[in-house]
Amino acid sequence: MREIAELANVDTALLHYYFESKRGVFDAVFTRRADILNSERMLEMDRYEAEFSDHVTVEGIIAAYLRPMFSLNRQGGQGWRNFCAFVTHLSSAPELADIFAQKFDPILKRFLGLLHRALPDADEADLFWSYHLFSGSLMIVNAANGSIESFSEGLCRSEDFEAIEPRLVSYSAEGFRAVCQGRRRNVYSA
Repeated sequence: MREIAELANVDTALLHYYFESKRGVFDAVFTRRADILNSERMLEMDRYEAEFSDHVTVEGIIAAYLRPMFSLNRQGGQGWRNFCAFVTHLSSAPELADIFAQKFDPILKRFLGLLHRALPDADEADLFWSYHLFSGSLMIVNAANGSIESFSEGLCRSEDFEAIEPRLVSYSAEGFRAVCQGRRRNVYSA
């Protein structure tokens, strides 16, 4: 708490008064940013659903879900890039799973509900597995660790969000369709 107080240029007692502990500071900062991201995601999904009603597509739903994250990454500075990278790893930290579930489960249910409308014959488990795999892609994109610069020999940049966003939408939509429609096409058999 002392280090946080020094960085914030406030007295430690003030932090203890408002937040009680380091975890209290974490929860407050996390909640503030999560609420902004989730509010923007909900607005985008609501707009998309209102505009396309009975004609929603997998690509359109994924684009609506991703647009706020990419917008905040582009315009929100390093703080938002750090937050988006952190969030994708948060669900794997057992001690923080409760705050992740509290903040993100309602948005994920909305997202998967819309995807189920676009893929009405999808098995519910396939939608959940597809999201699980999709979240792995988000982890890589948000890590922005520079590995793509290295192995692409500079052709691609991990913070080129204008290049990443449409590719991630296309890639993810095809993945959701392949998994969620796979049972009908019997693509799982060897």
